Amino acid sequence: MNALEIIRQVQQNNDFSPLYQLIPYASLIGIEFERQQDALLFHMPFKDENIGNSALPALHGGVLGGFMELSSTIHLLWHMQTNSLPRVVDTSVDYLRSGRPITTHAKCEVVRHGRRVANVMTQIWQDDPDKPIATARTHYILTPVDQ
Repeated sequence: MNALEIIRQVQQNNDFSPLYQLIPYASLIGIEFERQQDALLFHMPFKDENIGNSALPALHGGVLGGFMELSSTIHLLWHMQTNSLPRVVDTSVDYLRSGRPITTHAKCEVVRHGRRVANVMTQIWQDDPDKPIATARTHYILTPVDQ
């Protein structure tokens, strides 16, 4: 079963557990998925292992970047109506505030979806969606899946 088939299965069954097998890093950092009508929300509950600066304490920037990249990839796969797999070309992250040791949330938006490329914006926050702690722009090349 390829990634697109797994995503379609998740959509039909509303069971996100196969995504953890598809992307083990999602399980490692503790990403949770929530479906709200046509939108997906992503949550990363606090884990001690995700701390980068224990003096503050603050979440590791790489964990936050990985959370945003995974969220944008799953979001894009979820909304794609083609038989293509997105492959990350690059991700640009703007860190705006320290990530405190609490649950972090993410919401994504497909900015452009063409035949060959796609662009996704991701915003993460903790207490207030109007006060993001980081944003990301991820660019993908879309590779057709052999049938």
